[in-house]
Amino acid sequence: MSQSFLQTDPPQMLRGLAEIQADFAKGRRLPPVEKWNPPHCGPIPMRIARDGTWHYMGTPIARPAMVRLFSTILRREADGSHVLVTPVERVGIEVEDAPFVAVQMDVAGEGEAQTLSFLTSVGDSVVADAAHPIRVEEDPETGEPSPYVRVRGGLDALIARPVYYELADLAVERGDDLGVWSSGIFFRLGQGA
Repeated sequence: MSQSFLQTDPPQMLRGLAEIQADFAKGRRLPPVEKWNPPHCGPIPMRIARDGTWHYMGTPIARPAMVRLFSTILRREADGSHVLVTPVERVGIEVEDAPFVAVQMDVAGEGEAQTLSFLTSVGDSVVADAAHPIRVEEDPETGEPSPYVRVRGGLDALIARPVYYELADLAVERGDDLGVWSSGIFFRLGQGA
């Protein structure tokens, strides 16, 4: 467990968060977490549940602004683990599935000219395209689909069930595949009839 995060007064990470929050409040872009390489200080008792709820020490974080702030410093490491990172500290957290949930979808256009925009539970907006693909993984035991859209830097959003149903309503057949178009790209959702 991160000693500095939990025991110093004030913790280095919290000082770093205050600076990031001030920049973000001024309308600046997301912090460049991919460029920061501070020391890894171990894990902290933070978990993102499959439904997108953030927990600290087993208790849901009730302040949406705090969740949004933490989401801006989340990074996925090369080994697949997730960390919160500031210029001065990096701590591991648990992510049950994807760190975000796509809770809304907007459709513009039709056919191959269609674009699909997703809004996540933490306020990120993303258009499905080559850099932000849609993919569906099937549970090998149940065959149940889990659809995702890439948000940023290796971080995905699980597409919420109601949004997935909307997506499925837009599906068209292409050869043996069933899928949707966005930004001129066909994203396979499953096998056609």
